Amino acid sequence: MWGFLKRPIVVTADINLSLVALTGMGLLSRLWRLTYPRAVVFDEVYYGQYISFYMKRIFFLDDSGPPFGHMVLALGGYLGGFDGHFLWNRIGAEYSSNVPVWSLRLLPALAGALSVPMAYQIVLELHFSHCAAMGAALLMLIENALITQSRLMLLESVLIFFNLLAVLSYLKFFNCQKHSPFSLSWWFWLTLTGVACSCAVGIKYMGMFTYVLMLAVAAVHAWHLIGDQTLSNVCVFCHLLARAVALLVIPVVLYLLFFYVHLILLFRSGPHDQIMSSAFQASLEGGLARITQGQPLEVAFGSQVTLRNVFGKPVPCWLHSHQDTYPMIYENGRGSSHQQQVTCYPFKDVNNWWIVKDPGRHQLVVSSPPRPVRHGDMVQLVHGMTTRSLNTHDVAAPLSPHSQEVSCYIDYNISMPAQNLWRLEIVNRGSDTDVWKTILSEVRFVHVNTSAVLKLSGAHLPDWGYRQLEIVGEKLSRGYHESMVWNVEEHRYGASQEQRERERELHSPAQVDVSRNLSFMARFLELQAQIHLLGNIVIWISGSLALAIYALLSSWYLLRRRRNIHDLPQDAWLRWVLAGALCAGGWAVNYLPFFLMEKTLFLYHYLPALTFQILLLPVVLQHISDHLCRSQLQRSVFSALVVAWYSSACHVSHTLRPLTYGDKSLSPHELKALRWKDSWDILIRKH
Repeated sequence: MWGFLKRPIVVTADINLSLVALTGMGLLSRLWRLTYPRAVVFDEVYYGQYISFYMKRIFFLDDSGPPFGHMVLALGGYLGGFDGHFLWNRIGAEYSSNVPVWSLRLLPALAGALSVPMAYQIVLELHFSHCAAMGAALLMLIENALITQSRLMLLESVLIFFNLLAVLSYLKFFNCQKHSPFSLSWWFWLTLTGVACSCAVGIKYMGMFTYVLMLAVAAVHAWHLIGDQTLSNVCVFCHLLARAVALLVIPVVLYLLFFYVHLILLFRSGPHDQIMSSAFQASLEGGLARITQGQPLEVAFGSQVTLRNVFGKPVPCWLHSHQDTYPMIYENGRGSSHQQQVTCYPFKDVNNWWIVKDPGRHQLVVSSPPRPVRHGDMVQLVHGMTTRSLNTHDVAAPLSPHSQEVSCYIDYNISMPAQNLWRLEIVNRGSDTDVWKTILSEVRFVHVNTSAVLKLSGAHLPDWGYRQLEIVGEKLSRGYHESMVWNVEEHRYGASQEQRERERELHSPAQVDVSRNLSFMARFLELQAQIHLLGNIVIWISGSLALAIYALLSSWYLLRRRRNIHDLPQDAWLRWVLAGALCAGGWAVNYLPFFLMEKTLFLYHYLPALTFQILLLPVVLQHISDHLCRSQLQRSVFSALVVAWYSSACHVSHTLRPLTYGDKSLSPHELKALRWKDSWDILIRKH
């Protein structure tokens, strides 16, 4: 029983020293003098603001991508003890002593360093030689653009890391499939593939390209699996279910989790609140939540309210009026009603207040007990500061002649009677007896006489309208749009019947307590130093040539296979096809979609595609050596050319080192000598 004590306990482990060496060199190239320059470089000025928001727990919205990438950068700041206090206002600004530069740049640098050994493992998992794998890793190691991007507080290196992790994990899963399906390692690599894909998408929407590629490759393999007659129906179903859970369900759950954590961390009001809905703003600490705390939930006849347009475009704005009237004659010669202007104003103002009046009574105060307004009720909206009623009639709007003008009615004693009755419709009602609720209810106002709906047209009025946004009456027959929908943002029960007292009441802040914390799903759905980013010209041109060679060779092989001529053994052919699907396919999905985008492109947008080119390059070189070089002499000559090519790539990388690391000031003569590289940079930016 105790026999094991008579012999020493021995643990053996296989250590790939090449992998260790590559990891060490990757760390050295990315971490060496990481704090230099101690100044804001390029887009650090952009991402740094969001890191400060995380440190201060202030809500923000970045429409360039999901929040996971920002949270990764913020984690570096948190680990370094950053308090968020730094003014990110210009590139080249020197970091103050409280900014942990090394910590902020650490995680992108680690991601860039680990991409080097990952490239090595990917080529090995594709069943190419150790030499080809080393070649891919060394190219990743010395590529200047990848080094520069990973040494700064930027997201591209993190995106590339998860792209490569997704490819590596799937290849390991695919290779496990051949000999040990449903084993622990099989489940681990399959699940990690889904996790890595979700993380890539969570960093930047560009990660979706690689995710789609992995889904396509997995779908092809699953299709072949279905046709495998050696597997039972139950076994095939289990395979498909496992892939669906790991590659579809898990990524979606993780993607939602990123936003959940983001919203949990950022609970304070911030500068981006205005673009969110009133309900969203009210869920944040401070800001609108402070203003609306304690205000009545149910809108009653006599309530004083501000009405915010739900659409919020081109800018968030509130229904507004002021003493000025529409011009008698517009510049185009059309006439107006000369009634009081009604607009949508993008700032909080006392003229945004309206009183919800019962058409059958004269009182402008809330009765006791309050009489709530329900779906379908007739109301009049009386402007708080001028006591004139919201009105529309068969007069063309100033900028939208096919819609009706909306005004506050002035009695000029002419044949234009007031038409100020509106029917309230609660768009998101649960039943036809629903009560109009502050913030929560989305409503529209339908004009009783003309059936026109109160709508924000979005057009800016001329100077006579103070460049405010046009409000119109739109016929219901023209369809539904969010610009017709409004919600009550601020609300109080009016208590002053006299106009002067009411004006003082409207000027006073709303001190009105209803919990309006939105659910997570609701909020989710709304939801210079001398450093130059220069690519290694030898690697970039060689990568493009490798793609062209792969495409030509593949076309040639397919044509000959159609004639039943097999130039490659079946295992070599399958290896060649899989490598192309992942490497050439990875380049295509990360590059070609940009031709459809109308946006400014920078060199770093190409880097994810470049990494797949780098993986393909040694694959093509090995294929030429193994299958196209017929004699030993040809192989020797080709190997010598490859060594010379690698040496030239290393030489260019070393030449660009001062611009990559920014640790050496260049003289004007030295900068002039590198102008050809600037021209290369401009050429690449143009794609």
